[in-house]
Amino acid sequence: MLPFKVIYHPQYDLDLGPHVFPSQKFRLIHDALLAEGVAEAGDFLLPEPAPDEDVLRVHTPDYVRKLQTDSLTLSERMKLEIPLSDTTRMGFWLAAGGSTLAGRKALEDGFAANLSGGFHHAYAGHGEGFCMIHDVGVAIRSLQAAGKIRTAMTVDTDVHHGNGTAAIFGDDPSVFTLSIHQENNYPMPKPPSDEDIGLEDGTRDHEYLDALEEGFLRALKKLTPDLIFYVGGADPYREDQLGGLALTIEGLQQRDRLVFEHARRRGIPVASTLAGGYARHVADTVRIHVNTIVAARDVALQLSHPGEK
Repeated sequence: MLPFKVIYHPQYDLDLGPHVFPSQKFRLIHDALLAEGVAEAGDFLLPEPAPDEDVLRVHTPDYVRKLQTDSLTLSERMKLEIPLSDTTRMGFWLAAGGSTLAGRKALEDGFAANLSGGFHHAYAGHGEGFCMIHDVGVAIRSLQAAGKIRTAMTVDTDVHHGNGTAAIFGDDPSVFTLSIHQENNYPMPKPPSDEDIGLEDGTRDHEYLDALEEGFLRALKKLTPDLIFYVGGADPYREDQLGGLALTIEGLQQRDRLVFEHARRRGIPVASTLAGGYARHVADTVRIHVNTIVAARDVALQLSHPGEK
């Protein structure tokens, strides 16, 4: 049994068919966690769709209306890069509900994971880059509105810059945004995060981990948040189709442990989301995401009390 809860819903799968975004990975990760004995059935919680009230804390009424009535313009559909359907809309609303639930459970247990989410390219008024609504933004605003947290930090390790996150929280001192990403990659331009770490093409494990640790420690000196949302993208992997960094599977798990250990030692709860992953072999993407849960489990067991080293 895991020492924390994992959030999953079968409808996380967006049923995209032959698409570079392998949305079947959500189901495959869930199944692998069970098959490998990492998690038991009782470790999983089923989310509800985020209520529209919470979605509207982040997204404009006009954009939400367009999504709910399937009335996006052609240019808006092209920017989104995935089809708008009842299935995809429900998947994103569930992901936002799942990230909110993960945040609530992390505040109780020190850690929780949503096996979807991290849709960091969604802006208040439009979606882009496979991201329809910003689940982490919805979760943070929901938790703030409920008085569960005052401050939050996003630690975004997807290979692509978290442009939607930076734009949504750009003028809000209660939310600190950190993005470590490949500089010469989508999106262009990149609105400024509070801490941007733009890496050169081909960056390997050692350089990546050093840069992440330095940037994360700088961020923690500026804000000790009530909650961290960790966006654990699998796409810095060296065989990712949409990335140009050169991390190994082992290096990516060290990345996860680094973030979790620093947070745990400071007693900061972490809610984890998945974000991107487009490896040539879907099994590699699944392994990277499963390893994030394993890293969280190991850190939770090794550092069983906040502040213990």
